[in-house]
Amino acid sequence: MFLRTDTFHDRRDAGSRLAAALERFKDDKPVILALPRGGVPVAFEVARALDAELDLLLVRKIGAPGHQELAIGAVVDGKNPQLVLNHEIIAHAAPPPGYIEAEQKRQLTEIERRRQLYRGDEPPPDLKGRTVIVIDDGIATGASMKAALRGVRQNEPQRLILAVPVAPPDTLQDLAKKCDEIVCLFAPEWFNAVGSHYVDFSQTTDEEVVALLAEAKAQRRSD
Repeated sequence: MFLRTDTFHDRRDAGSRLAAALERFKDDKPVILALPRGGVPVAFEVARALDAELDLLLVRKIGAPGHQELAIGAVVDGKNPQLVLNHEIIAHAAPPPGYIEAEQKRQLTEIERRRQLYRGDEPPPDLKGRTVIVIDDGIATGASMKAALRGVRQNEPQRLILAVPVAPPDTLQDLAKKCDEIVCLFAPEWFNAVGSHYVDFSQTTDEEVVALLAEAKAQRRSD
């Protein structure tokens, strides 16, 4: 489902508008997974409107030896962390024996460090059999999101939804193969950058992430 909208004021505004488009999933009691940091303020508004559990989806790229910008795979956080590999690039990059395993361990350690920073000792939610909505503040190339969706899918959700305020149509078509449905408010043919569709696209801080997660948890506890 693709809806036309105007420029967003900020991420909270985008989240409020996205929440309206996702209202039909409220009775499913979904899990909302935000890609930090920019996806958290968007997802917070969705989780609040849907009275849903809010958590993070941490993704760490595994780069090719000597070419870290070339992703041969990714590690995706979760109750059962997943290793997602690009076998075509692996065949070309030819990493030495043990390289992927060592990088997976290193990136899992970094994911755990970041989860401790944001969530403390709280474990990731169990996604099996649940409706899961993955949210970011926008998508450009979709490389990280593709790995994220593949990782979540391997945790066996009943339904996997990708929801974003803005993304280019060709990227959305590619990502549609990795989820059950996409909800995007604005998919302009002439896509520049995610930030160009926001009036205020200032960086989300670690402190803001922690505060929003705590507020979301407190709101659900008080309901």
